[in-house]
Amino acid sequence: MTLTSPYLGSSEAWTDARLLFALEEVVEKELNRHLKVTKDWMPHEYVPWSDGRNFPGFFEDGEAWEPAQSKVTDIGRIALVVNLLTEDNLPSYHHEIASLFGRDGAWGTWVHRWTAEEGRHGIVMRDYLLASRAVDPDKLEQFRMAHMSEGFESDNRHSMLHSVAYVAFQELATRISHRNTGHQSGDPVCDRMLARIAQDENLHMVFYRNLLGAAFELAPDLTMQAVRDVVVNFRMPGHGMPGFERAAAQMAIGGIYNLRIHHDDVLSPVLRFLKVMEIDGLGPEGRQAQEELGLYMNGLDDEARKLDERLAARAARVAARGNAKRD
Repeated sequence: MTLTSPYLGSSEAWTDARLLFALEEVVEKELNRHLKVTKDWMPHEYVPWSDGRNFPGFFEDGEAWEPAQSKVTDIGRIALVVNLLTEDNLPSYHHEIASLFGRDGAWGTWVHRWTAEEGRHGIVMRDYLLASRAVDPDKLEQFRMAHMSEGFESDNRHSMLHSVAYVAFQELATRISHRNTGHQSGDPVCDRMLARIAQDENLHMVFYRNLLGAAFELAPDLTMQAVRDVVVNFRMPGHGMPGFERAAAQMAIGGIYNLRIHHDDVLSPVLRFLKVMEIDGLGPEGRQAQEELGLYMNGLDDEARKLDERLAARAARVAARGNAKRD
């Protein structure tokens, strides 16, 4: 099936204000759909409170944290800290989307609803980490203070359309990261908690993905350019946190989030669902953006293949060393 979108004059005709107004009905429709399918849940029901005990400080019976107390794997601890610190910057995310989308009408209702749902994620993750003693609580708080003190500014804050395109991919990336962290955490309680968070992230992705699809109908050239820019320059929102590069490398090796996952499980599904590479009737700028997007995806697939080979070789070396030790 080929989608045909009329070329609607020059790109300059569409300002952020006009797009916000034009998409208002779509936002209302998607908001109503979201409220029908989403289910409220209680963060405290996912926390193993009976595992909790006092830390040192004001309590005389406080017990210092030791790595052996953690039930999660090493890669699980790394990913949990990254995922939580990302959720911690919710005030900055709220400020940004409220500034771009506004606080009135369906847009404003969505902004506040999304923020409220995302707030649960940080609550339940921190409660789990502290009650189960999964990570060093002092370092976790030090990282939180450092990360939040820096604040967060999106690469796409200059454009409402770029921001919609970004979150359509980013919400799915976050879902995948949470889900894979749960699978590799080694703790069924952690896995269950992150699976619940991932359900929310998937519904958020669907909202923004459908909104992006409507934007393609209204302003195909501008939307194609926004998608091209976002895909080519994509960065996870936690990129500014302390030690992110090293943690991201470890998560890539551990199979939680890497180029192959980014290409196959995040970018490709959204592009395929919206049939982005099949859209016809674009103007010159839109066609160029579409071609550049296709070239980038092909190059990313090649890079992911090379990473796959390096990871496989690394795994073989680790297995060989293990066999040598047993012999």
